[in-house]
Amino acid sequence: MLDMQLIRDDPELVISGLKRKGADADVFAIWELDKEWRTMLSKADALRHQRNTVSKEISQLAKEGKDFAEIREQMKSIAEEIKVLEENLRELEETIHDKMLWLPNIPHETAPDGSSEEDNVLVRQWGEELRTFDFPVKDHLELGKSLDILDFPRGSKISGSGFPLYKGLGASLERALLNFMLDIQVKEKGYREVFPPFLVNRDSMIGTGQLPKLASDMYHCEVDDMFLIPTAEVPLTNLHRDEILPEDRLPIRYAGYTACFRREAGSYGKETRGFLRVHQFNKIELVKFVHPDQSYDELESLLVDAEEILQKLEIPYRVMELCASDLSFAAAKCYDIEVWSPAETSWLEASSCSNFEDFQARRMNIRFRSSETKKTSFVHTLNGSGVATSRLMVALLENYQTDEGTIAVPEVLRPYMGVSMIGLPR
Repeated sequence: MLDMQLIRDDPELVISGLKRKGADADVFAIWELDKEWRTMLSKADALRHQRNTVSKEISQLAKEGKDFAEIREQMKSIAEEIKVLEENLRELEETIHDKMLWLPNIPHETAPDGSSEEDNVLVRQWGEELRTFDFPVKDHLELGKSLDILDFPRGSKISGSGFPLYKGLGASLERALLNFMLDIQVKEKGYREVFPPFLVNRDSMIGTGQLPKLASDMYHCEVDDMFLIPTAEVPLTNLHRDEILPEDRLPIRYAGYTACFRREAGSYGKETRGFLRVHQFNKIELVKFVHPDQSYDELESLLVDAEEILQKLEIPYRVMELCASDLSFAAAKCYDIEVWSPAETSWLEASSCSNFEDFQARRMNIRFRSSETKKTSFVHTLNGSGVATSRLMVALLENYQTDEGTIAVPEVLRPYMGVSMIGLPR
């Protein structure tokens, strides 16, 4: 949520930032409602002061044994007016709050300008020499079927299109990836492991910015008003909702595995084949709660933590800095990590590393107390995929395929799987 004080002080700055993001929002309408609210609040405060004054007068008249019937009627009139004003204030507060929930975050000043993903900026590429093949390249669907490690038709039969099913060494490979990635982040990078619920309540979804804007992409359990999580960012960031953290605890870093569920409303076509677009996938999520002064340094280190997973797997990737209009609803700045698919001859997003500044913290009321001034301020929240396995699985299978139709297991995964090749006898 944006800072209302920023809208009060400089609505033009907010409008300019939202325009960079391609958001069409009536900021001045919120500004006018807030102005009305402040005027009404001032009137209510003045009446409360008057009520206190009258109350003292009544008390004094009573002590003196004098008649105070007339002034008591005045007191009743003031009390009734305050009651009406307080009800109007509550209604106006709810209206303003609801409108604020629809306002996206403002891009950071360093986020590149642009109108589409074509304007995203290449930061770096790892694995400069993309692998070349002297045999016909198979895509991940062909490899998964021929090796009997992926079964999308049966997954579709069980649940519907977009729900993958792993078999045999395919299931082992997925599990190995998840264990490997968690071990790196927890044992080497110092993140604290969390295994959170996969269902969350409405407040949790509102807190991270999925609701109300992205409701159509969410799986909603109406009876209980619960949501299947689209990412572990939701439960991990909500860990400290409505809390005040000691400054010396910052930064706090969490890593967690979850399955993720997204309806991906409107997705269709070739780009939805196999793992390219699924409704359920697995991911290791990295979440940070940091001091505002350190959040952009922490974003860079978060990006490195995600990149090192791909470096250890020896998967070619590139880092793209997203332009303002391609940023998510809640992000102020974001890097995407894209892995190389030889069969698709294209780069596929496998991770996004974002800084939300205090946008989510305001929605969730997550603050820290200064050890020096004892005052509270909102933390900055960050998150990144470390990484999602669906697109990673595409890149891994395709980059590690052999001319025999087998898959070489990356060196770092062999201790987890107990095999060096998929498709040959153990």
